[in-house]
Amino acid sequence: MLTDGRIVAVKKSKVVDEGQLSEFINEVVILSQINHRDVVKILGCCLETEVPLLVYEFIPNGTLYQYIQGQIEEFQLTWQMRLRIASEISGALSYLHSAASFPIYHRDIKSTNILLDEKYRAKVAGFRTSRSIVIGQTHLTTVIHGTFGYLDPEYFRSSQFTEKSDVYSFGVVLVELLTGEKHISLVTSSAKEKEYRSLAAYFITSMEEDRLLDIVDALVLKEGSEIEIRVVANLARRCLNLNGRNRPTMREVTAELEALQMAEKSSNAQQNYEGVEFVEHKSIEQWGAVSSSTRTGWSAWDRDGDDPTSSLLELPQLSVKTW
Repeated sequence: MLTDGRIVAVKKSKVVDEGQLSEFINEVVILSQINHRDVVKILGCCLETEVPLLVYEFIPNGTLYQYIQGQIEEFQLTWQMRLRIASEISGALSYLHSAASFPIYHRDIKSTNILLDEKYRAKVAGFRTSRSIVIGQTHLTTVIHGTFGYLDPEYFRSSQFTEKSDVYSFGVVLVELLTGEKHISLVTSSAKEKEYRSLAAYFITSMEEDRLLDIVDALVLKEGSEIEIRVVANLARRCLNLNGRNRPTMREVTAELEALQMAEKSSNAQQNYEGVEFVEHKSIEQWGAVSSSTRTGWSAWDRDGDDPTSSLLELPQLSVKTW
């Protein structure tokens, strides 16, 4: 709690070295350029302690991951809420890509980096590896960074991160909202050997084999119509195309999700779906099995998938300096 009574969340680096300090500074710089209701707000930073601290607005209801995986049993996300949350995430990414002062690539979109506020509205967080780019620049050539299961395969092959790489990661989150499954699962094969299964690959295969409704979350099946579910699934499939050029932009994704929400609110949904584009792509490239998962990070939040708002620090002695 600050001296004026505001409750805040504090993000704290476990250790300090030059590389991690640069990520800390990068997060401050990136967030200082962003003003969007669905992006977590940074209130300041503190450099007067042994370990640097970032001070954020407090987002009270945990991460999207916790609700998708049923870790918060007393509250379930309805189908309408899932659609709204998906639209809020896509709207924030569309803003980052095309409406911020400089285009920004998030580079780490995943359900543990989506926080939910007191009204269960999405707040995109986790900007430590994000990058702003020069207007007109089409990609970043970087050392591979990301979380397997969300990582764009095209970026993994080329080391070139584009705005469509964020689209791919969003597609995985959309599939999580549809199915309630984890981005990477440990499964047992017929030979009783354990291996890691990519949710994206499993989802694409299920659609190709016309088994979509077999993998959709039970609550989604109960509350959503089949046509709604298939529209969202088809959008996710397009986001997960292995060829980045064939993926939609986040602006296009947002427009389709908003159109779907409007149609869903109508008393006669069937008539309203005429305005929602349903595009089938027959040529989906073969997916490979994911055999391992590698994650990098400097905080307990990113490394362990913990809620960054779960542990607050008392700040009466700290001088919080606005960036």
